[in-house]
Amino acid sequence: MKVAAITGERQAGLVDVPDPKAAEAFVVVKVLVAPMCTEYKAYRRGNEGNRFGHEAAGEVVEVARPGKVKVGDRVVVMPQHPCGTCPLCLAGDYIHCQHAVKPLEICGCEAGTATFAQYVLKQDWLTLPIPEDVSFEHASLACCGLGPTFGAMQRMAVDAFDTVLITGMGPVGLGGVINGVFRGARVIAVEGGPFRAQLAGELGAAAVIDPGDEDALDQVLDLTGGVGVDKAIDCSGVPDAQRLCIDAARRRGQVSFVGEGGEMPLYVSRDTIRKGLSIHGVWHWNLADTPRMWQVIRGSAGLLDKQITHTFPLSRVQDAWELQLTGECGKVLLYPWK
Repeated sequence: MKVAAITGERQAGLVDVPDPKAAEAFVVVKVLVAPMCTEYKAYRRGNEGNRFGHEAAGEVVEVARPGKVKVGDRVVVMPQHPCGTCPLCLAGDYIHCQHAVKPLEICGCEAGTATFAQYVLKQDWLTLPIPEDVSFEHASLACCGLGPTFGAMQRMAVDAFDTVLITGMGPVGLGGVINGVFRGARVIAVEGGPFRAQLAGELGAAAVIDPGDEDALDQVLDLTGGVGVDKAIDCSGVPDAQRLCIDAARRRGQVSFVGEGGEMPLYVSRDTIRKGLSIHGVWHWNLADTPRMWQVIRGSAGLLDKQITHTFPLSRVQDAWELQLTGECGKVLLYPWK
C-alpha cells in the first residue's frame, strides 16, 4: 500500500509498504478520508518516517473474527491503541489508557498504524459505525476536527446560557466554534490570523478578538458586562492564550485546556481558590457520548463544509503540508485512493 513519508526538511512523498493483516480484535480499514492534524510540525522539522496521521474514516475490509464490526461497514477510526480492559477504557475514557498495546506485534505486520495511508489497523471497538446519512468527510471530523472541544464542552456542560471563549482558531478551535454554536452558546473567538479569524466569524462566532491587541482582555470583559466568560477553552497551546482563558473567565467559571503547549504560570490562590475556577485538561471525548457526537455532526453539516477548506489526494501530501504551514486553511482532508 501507499503511505505518506517525510524524507527531509519540507520534503515528503509516498512510499510502498506491505498491506496490514487483521488479527485478534484488530481489523483492517480501507482509509477513504484522512484529516490532517499537527503532523505538519514534523514535516517542518524534517522528522523522517512514514507513520503519520491518527484520524480516518473508511470501510472495513478484513476482520480476523466476529466482533463489533464486519466487512463492508463504514466506520470512523478513533485515535490511539488502548488496552480496552482497564477501568479507563471500560468507562469510555480510553484516550487516557496507561496500557497501550502494540498492533504491529499483535498482527505481525510491518505497517498499519498510520492513517496517511491506504489501509490502517484498529481494534474493532475503536471503529465507530457511521450512520447512513453521514458522509465519510463529516464523520472523519469526529476525531480532532470536533472531538477535543466536544469533549471539553461535555465536561463543562456548555449550553445556551453560556458565553464561551475559545482561543486559537486552528482546525480544533474552529471545531469548537461549531460545537458551541450547535449548543446555542455565545462564542467569543480569539485569533490573530486574518483567514482563520474571518472563518471563525462565518462559522458563527459572535465576536473575534485579535490576541495581539493590548486590550484583548478588556474586550472580553466589555463583551460580558465586566463579569467574564462562563467557560473558556484554549486550543492554541500558547501560554499567553492559556493565561487569557484564566483571566477572562468569571468567578466560579470553568476553563479547559485542549491545545498542547508548554508551561504557564498558574497562581493557586488567586486563580483557583479565591476565584473559584474549575480547570480541566481535555484530550478527547468519552465513547459513551457517541450518539451526541452524531447529533452534532448531523446538525452542523453546512458548518462542517465550511470548516473543511481544502482537500488533496495523498500523492500531494507535501502540498497539503505546505498549505498548513501558511495558516491559510481550516481542516484539510487527504484522499488516499485519489
